[in-house]
This record gives sequence, structure tokens and C-alpha cells, in this order.
Amino acid sequence: MTLFVLAAGMGSRYGGLKQIDPMTEHGEFIIDFSVYDALRVGFDRVVFIIKRENAALFRETIGARLEGKIRVEYAFQGMDMLVPADKIPPERVKPWGTFHALLCARTYLNEPFAVINADDFYGADAYRKMADFLRSVEKCPDNRTFAMVGYPVGNTLTEAGSVARGVCVTENGILRSIVERTKIFKDPAGARFTDENGNTVILPPDTPVSMNFWGFTPSFFTDSAKYFDAFLADTSRDPLKSECYLPSVVGEMIRAKECEVAVLATTARWYGVTYHEDKASVTESIRAMVRNGEYPDGLWK
Repeated sequence: MTLFVLAAGMGSRYGGLKQIDPMTEHGEFIIDFSVYDALRVGFDRVVFIIKRENAALFRETIGARLEGKIRVEYAFQGMDMLVPADKIPPERVKPWGTFHALLCARTYLNEPFAVINADDFYGADAYRKMADFLRSVEKCPDNRTFAMVGYPVGNTLTEAGSVARGVCVTENGILRSIVERTKIFKDPAGARFTDENGNTVILPPDTPVSMNFWGFTPSFFTDSAKYFDAFLADTSRDPLKSECYLPSVVGEMIRAKECEVAVLATTARWYGVTYHEDKASVTESIRAMVRNGEYPDGLWK
């Protein structure tokens, strides 16, 4: 099984390349824990999607210590990949988003695969649930049933600022709709964001959200590429900052009845470092899990 890691983000809100910021005294990153959890449940290949200019740094850090433990490959997300030259503003510096990252690496993804963010700590139970799902579809590459690990929004917020989340509506364990919201804030009632009409919307703390932990078969690419073409053709978007988000494309596919997405319930707790201020609480949470025996004191000893 393949673990596909979204690691081409620039980390502008965090203030550095957070994917390779040590979180333990052993110098381990969050992605070390993700790969460790994936290995424990049977993943045998990891593909990092990165910016070409970060390739040497990734190979010298996380790549070097994974050698001999799991098959490691690298794919690249570039500004000019799959995008016509006349659609690329000279001033743009941001990548084209998480869905574009998958399209850039689609030749690497020829078996059932999981997708994660490099800077999110998803928890061991989430990987167990995803591995079970991928095994259930590994002999059906044309299967149009995909999966998403859902987390309560109240467990995914930060005191340091806003976050982006795919807000979900589910029914009997099936994802009915998902909308990417880019400025969700913590609120005494749970969470809040401002909708397209300028109205404040309150989300109860148990509202399920996507943290970009997905499971797909290769058939995902059969109908999805056209949504990136539509994104590029949309003249109403901000040409310098707009991104084509993976949750948004999945939502469009659900509306078009091109797929079904199972929502995997998990007992795992999510942790993340959207902002540099988040690091202290994440490192302390990891220390607590090590003390409780959930992880060894030094993953790769």
C-alpha cells in the first residue's frame, strides 16, 4: 500500500518549512510518526510530493532515516506543471493546491493509496482504519468508493489564528457534501467562519471535518482532472492566491455522482502545527504518548 504525503506547501503562516521542524529531542518530525504508524499497519511505500528546490533537504533528513525501512519515492509539484503558460501570473509564488499535487504525481499512484498532509499528526487508529479500507479495495482498481478519516472540528482548532478545513455533511457513514472553508476560528460555541454572503456561521464542536486523510483507488483520476481545468478557466478566482483543493474536487465528484466516500470513524486525536505557536502543545502531546508507551522513545532506534 502507498502513503502519499503532501509536502509541497510553503508553510507561510508557520514561519518556516514546518514539515522538517523537529518535534522531539531525537530530532523527529511529525512525518516520522506518520510513516511509523503507516508501517505498523502494512504500508510498504511512501511517495512525497515536494517542490523540486526542497528535494536535497528532504532526502538528507526524513528520506535518509527511512532508508531500509520503507520504499521512498519523490514526486514534484511545480508552478508550470499541467498549467498553460498563459494561466501563470508572473507574480504568483503559491503552488496550485492539494488537488494539483495529486495530478502532478498521478503516474506514481497506480494502486490503492492514502493521502495525508506532512505536517498533521493523525494518530495510530486512523492509519489502522485506512489500511483496512485500502485492503478491502486493493483487488478492485476501478472501485469508485473512496474513504476519508473524519475528525470533530472542535479537536482541530488553534488559539493562534484561523485554519482551513473541509466542512462535511455525513449520513449513515457516507459523505454527502464537503466544502473547503479557509478561515475557521475557534469560538466558545465550537468554531465559526464567514460565508460567501458575509454571514457568521457557527459550527458545533462535533461537526465532522476533513484533515486531508483520504483513501483512493486509481480510478479517482478517471473523472477528476476536468475539475482542475475548470478551476483554471474560472475567471472569478484570485489568480495569485487561489488554490484547487482536494476536498473541493471530491465534493464536486459527489455532487456529480461520480463516486461515494465512506467516512471512517476513528478514536485517534489529531494534532497540528498551523502556526509556530502550536509547536509547544504538539511536542508535549507527543511526549505524553511516548510516556504512555504508544510510541518508543526514539522511533528509528
